Amino acid sequence: MNPAALFAGGLAAGLAAGTASCAAVQGGLLIGLVSPSGDRHGPSRGLPPVVAFLTGRLAAHTALGALLGLAGAVVQVGPRTRAALLVAAGTAVVVLAVRMLRRRRETGCTPARKGPASAGGDPSGCSCPDGGHGQDDVPPDGAARGTGARSPTLVRAAALGMATIFVPCGVTIGMEVVAVSAGSALGGAAALAGLALGTAPAFAALGLLLRTLAATRLAALAGIAALAAGLFTVGSGLRLGGWLPDFSLPQLGSPAAAAAGRALTGADGVQRLTIWATPEGFRPGIAVAAAGRPVEIAFRTDDNRGCTRTLAIDDRDVVLPVTGERVVRLAAHPEGRLRYACGMGMYVGFVRFERVP
Repeated sequence: MNPAALFAGGLAAGLAAGTASCAAVQGGLLIGLVSPSGDRHGPSRGLPPVVAFLTGRLAAHTALGALLGLAGAVVQVGPRTRAALLVAAGTAVVVLAVRMLRRRRETGCTPARKGPASAGGDPSGCSCPDGGHGQDDVPPDGAARGTGARSPTLVRAAALGMATIFVPCGVTIGMEVVAVSAGSALGGAAALAGLALGTAPAFAALGLLLRTLAATRLAALAGIAALAAGLFTVGSGLRLGGWLPDFSLPQLGSPAAAAAGRALTGADGVQRLTIWATPEGFRPGIAVAAAGRPVEIAFRTDDNRGCTRTLAIDDRDVVLPVTGERVVRLAAHPEGRLRYACGMGMYVGFVRFERVP
C-alpha cells in the first residue's frame, strides 16, 4: 500500500475521530507533566515537557507501526493483556493525581485577609512563610538557571508519551490493524505516525491546560479531574478483561432476556446472528444461539465513529467499518455465555449459548 495514502488516512483518523477517543484513554498520563506545585512561569515554560511528551508519543507510535508492518499481528497484544495494561495505566494516573493533590496542599499558601501592600497586607489574599504566594514562587537557584529541579524532566515527559502505546484507544487499535495489512515497515510506520500527529493538537492543548491550571486556585480541580480519568481507565480495563460482575446481564425469564435476538440456522447448519454496533452500545445486547453449533455474527454499523467500531470477542480484536458489515465466525461453543466488549471496555454484549433439546 502507498505509504503516503496510509499517512493521510492515519492523520485524518486522528483529527476526525481519534482526538476525543485517544484523549479519553491516554490523556490521564499528561498529569505526570504537572509539577507538584504547578508551573508559575507561564505557558512558555510549560511547553518543553509537552513537546517532549508528543515527541515520545510520535516516536513510539512510528516504531510500533514499523514493527506491525514488518512482523504482522505477531507483535499485537491481545484483549486480556491490553485490559491489564489499562488497569496499570489507570492506577498510575490515580497515584500521580493523589500525589499532586497532597503536595499542592502541603506547599500551597494559607489564605489570609486581603489588604493594601502599603499596610503590609497581601493584595492577593495569601500569606506564606516566604512572604510570597507559595514556596515555589521563587524557584531555587538551580531552577532559576534552567535545571528545573521541581519540574518534570524532559526524559520523563518523553517516557510518558511513549507509554501511550500500551493503552491504545479504539481508533489506535483500528490503525494498528491497518499497519498490519500494510505489509511493510514503511507503510505501517506511516499509518501510526499520521495518527499520532493527527491527535497531537488535542494532547498539546490538554497538556498546557493542565500545567496552567496547576499554577492557579483551580489546581485542585485539575487533580480531581485527573483522578476521575484514572478511575475511569481502571474501570475500562476491568470491564474489557471481564473482571467486573456483569450486572447488566438480565436473568433468565426476564423481559429483557425474552427480547434477546435469536440465531437463525441455515441449510448449511450454521447459525447466523445480526448485531448492530452503535455509538451507544450493541443492539441487541444479548443474543441467543444453540450450543454445539458454529455461529456467524454479522456486526453492522451506520455512520459509527465511536469506540464500538472496535470490539474484543473470543480473545481477538475486530475492527468494523464506519458504515457497513463485518462477519465474525465462531466455532461451536458449549452451553454458557460469551462476553464481548468494545475496544475501550465501555460497552459490553453477550451471546448466550443454550442447550438444544
